[in-house]
Amino acid sequence: MLITFKSAAAADVIMFGDAAKRLLHLLGKDPGAATGIFTVEQLPAAIDTLRTAIDADKAQQHEYEADDADPADDQGMAAPVRLAQRAWPLLEMLEYARDEGKPVTWGT
Repeated sequence: MLITFKSAAAADVIMFGDAAKRLLHLLGKDPGAATGIFTVEQLPAAIDTLRTAIDADKAQQHEYEADDADPADDQGMAAPVRLAQRAWPLLEMLEYARDEGKPVTWGT
């Protein structure tokens, strides 16, 4: 299943359902809802929350890399896709929407 985030302020962001649901849950939205909205008033808090989660994920990745005996094992196609990588397009969309005063909606 794919979930599409839409806003008049940016191009659509399309994510696999599991990744999108994880981000929606993180942002305090119902991940089981078929559709939803981030109102213009909700955007600043959502941006702060997502930015904090991205920063924490990056810090965790740096710790992992420092502790990993052979970081070459996690490169290329074997490298896991981190929350920071998955969340970045949505963060940019939320920022554009905030700057232009437009809501962000999502749906399947």
